[in-house]
Amino acid sequence: MIRGQIRTYIHLVRTLRENRHAHRDTQGLAGARVTQAENEASSFSSSSLHPRPMEDVSISGTPSSPQGPQNASFSSTVTTGTSLNRSTEGSSSQEEMEKSDGGSNLENLHIDLLDEKVELLISFLLQKYQMREPVTKADMIGNVVKEYKDDFVEILRSASERMELVFGLDVKEVDPISHSYTLANKLDLTYNGMMSDQQGMPKTGLLIIILGVIFMEGNCATEEEVWKVLNMMDIYSGRKHFIFGEPGRLITSDLVKEKYLEYQQVPTSDPPRYEFLWGPRAHAEVNKMKLLEFLAKIHGTNPKSFPSQYEEALRDEEERARARIEAMAGTSAMASASSDFSHPY
Repeated sequence: MIRGQIRTYIHLVRTLRENRHAHRDTQGLAGARVTQAENEASSFSSSSLHPRPMEDVSISGTPSSPQGPQNASFSSTVTTGTSLNRSTEGSSSQEEMEKSDGGSNLENLHIDLLDEKVELLISFLLQKYQMREPVTKADMIGNVVKEYKDDFVEILRSASERMELVFGLDVKEVDPISHSYTLANKLDLTYNGMMSDQQGMPKTGLLIIILGVIFMEGNCATEEEVWKVLNMMDIYSGRKHFIFGEPGRLITSDLVKEKYLEYQQVPTSDPPRYEFLWGPRAHAEVNKMKLLEFLAKIHGTNPKSFPSQYEEALRDEEERARARIEAMAGTSAMASASSDFSHPY
């Protein structure tokens, strides 16, 4: 049961990523079309030099509308080339296609079996995390990977990526000699959402997503903006989720009490509307650059693709470095003063 639910949720997270890709690609395509339209408008007299788009040519090579000698020649070339290929290849091409299809089917079957091992490994790692136990490579191969040990590296890589994306957990190797691994909260957060329930699921992933939405929206996101993203992941207020319980309560109550979120009415809104901000615990624990790197990974890009957030993350790193230096200086000064007091002569 739990494997099926995890599989469904992973699929939804993948869909979110693909939607982001599609949205970005569509914007890029729209921008390219606008630029092309502007260029064509500014140089209309030379428009006849632009080649016709391929979608105007039918599969047979015949233009959808008469276009003069050049297109007729193109059509003729395509037709002649097709006839030549048919006469020279004959039945050999069909045999090659059949062999290719057979190989493709075997490859797909292998991929499916590996994907099943990835899902089993995720369930196994979550059990170890819930019991707060380390796990070794031998454990993973003996209990999960088994006959696919040659693919262990790829299976672990895929499982680690999904654990990071879905549950906000990093799979880290802590001992390269014994190949011992542990699971740690992403961004070094002190919260995992499991409380004292040993059977609970880590909720760090959801918290990171919400903090990310707020960060990307200029450090303040409306309730509608947050739920728009969560709905894309099939997470709805009032509907119990197998990982997050009742998401509305978790977000507007539990995470607020944990001081990771602030939930307040939008000033002067009538009827009342609400918004989310980072709470003091988020400001204290979250490294904005690491968060941006995580969000960039979801978008399939790099942090510099978000200039304003990247600049803010750089400033955050500088402030944290300065605070660490000041703290170290303060500690050294206290140690020195203590030493002087202990040895007055």
